[in-house]
Amino acid sequence: MHPVFHVSMLKKCVGDPTSVVPFEGLGVKEDLSYEEVPDEILDQQVRRLRNKEVASVEVLWRNHLVEGGTWVAEADTT
Repeated sequence: MHPVFHVSMLKKCVGDPTSVVPFEGLGVKEDLSYEEVPDEILDQQVRRLRNKEVASVEVLWRNHLVEGGTWVAEADTT
């Protein structure tokens, strides 16, 4: 079976203006990339593996929404 759909199943896209990130102030380079800068630490946890413990933090990145927080190793945030 192939993942195929009929064009009649498509719906019109209605954009949400609150989810648009403003382009000004991002510091976009010529190759359309920008540097991710941590803005705030939302949460922290210590995960137990078999032989060691790994500390990780949830980071809110600048120019992202709260839902954009990601878990990274605590050593990577410095």
